[in-house]
Amino acid sequence: MSFKAILALEDGSIFYGEGFGEEKVDVGEIVFNTSMTGYQEIITDPSYKKQIITFTHPHIGNTGINDEDNESSKIHASGIVINEFCSKPSNWRSTKTLEEFLVEQNIIAISGINTRQLTSLLRDKGSMNCCIGSLSKINETEALEKAKDFSGLQGMDLAKVVSTDKEYIWNEGVWPNLNLATKEYPIVAYDFGIKTNILRLLSDHVGIVKIVNAKASFDEVMSYKPKGIFLSNGPGDPEPCTYAIENIKKFLEIKIPIFGICLGHQLLALAGGARTYKMKFGHHGANHPVQDIKTKEVFITSQNHGFAVDEESLPKNITSSHISLFDKSLQGIEFNDTPAFSFQGHPEASPGPQEIQKLFNKFKLMVEDYAKT
Repeated sequence: MSFKAILALEDGSIFYGEGFGEEKVDVGEIVFNTSMTGYQEIITDPSYKKQIITFTHPHIGNTGINDEDNESSKIHASGIVINEFCSKPSNWRSTKTLEEFLVEQNIIAISGINTRQLTSLLRDKGSMNCCIGSLSKINETEALEKAKDFSGLQGMDLAKVVSTDKEYIWNEGVWPNLNLATKEYPIVAYDFGIKTNILRLLSDHVGIVKIVNAKASFDEVMSYKPKGIFLSNGPGDPEPCTYAIENIKKFLEIKIPIFGICLGHQLLALAGGARTYKMKFGHHGANHPVQDIKTKEVFITSQNHGFAVDEESLPKNITSSHISLFDKSLQGIEFNDTPAFSFQGHPEASPGPQEIQKLFNKFKLMVEDYAKT
């Protein structure tokens, strides 16, 4: 059942459309995602916590929802915005419609929006605070007030909000084989908002993984005698995550292998003495070209981040490894004095190309070398 809905941006821009999913009101930072496929993985990515996603691809919902492609146990986005909603999916893996999934998860969506116009607005003005809601629950004036009252993501620590409450073990490999890991190098992954396919690729490359809460202490993690530390993706501003930064500093001191992705990349850089900043509209999509600075090789990558590491702030012991060919922003770093590296994009590619998954093999080799010592 559709309903009349509104999208109000903090700059005063108003869009009206047909709402579907849960008939409610919510707020967040509105961003645009340029992926042509993979909307299920995108909306269940914890990195989208407190964000409203505008899909630039004009048709969303055509493949429905299946039981295997979720990147976490629930939808983390505050809402989704699309041009044309396909209410009757056609895909052999589909088990429910997108609308059914949204209702189950208590999430609102709006369709019939000129997403080209909205994306152009966000490109020019940057990501903005936004209110999405049913017109049966809120009027235009109230929606604008809610959009302006939202505090924004800068200064917001969301990693501890989405992190697992209880530590657990992961040993399942990538779809469709889902092979069970046999290697047993003790690997500890910090969950700042970790995606399922990251865990699957870690398991395929380095074996059984122990996942811990974002605030797990250095001493607690070291009690597991790990041979490698993984720093996951996640939402929000990295700078308020001081608990994580202090732990990472200690791991760097003992020279244990570290691999960070997305928020984990930013936290590793902060622990090494670099700075981060809020981007104008961030990188969100599965078609971003990234270049390896040493080899000049170009990879097409999946991206989802609104903060970045300031390359000019890198201390002498940290080297830039990858850059974005869209805006020259920093995409990867390596430490010269300890086995630690990180990547800003999502090398597990869910959704997106798989070209840069070799970073998981790099971590595997580092872990194997460390295990010999």
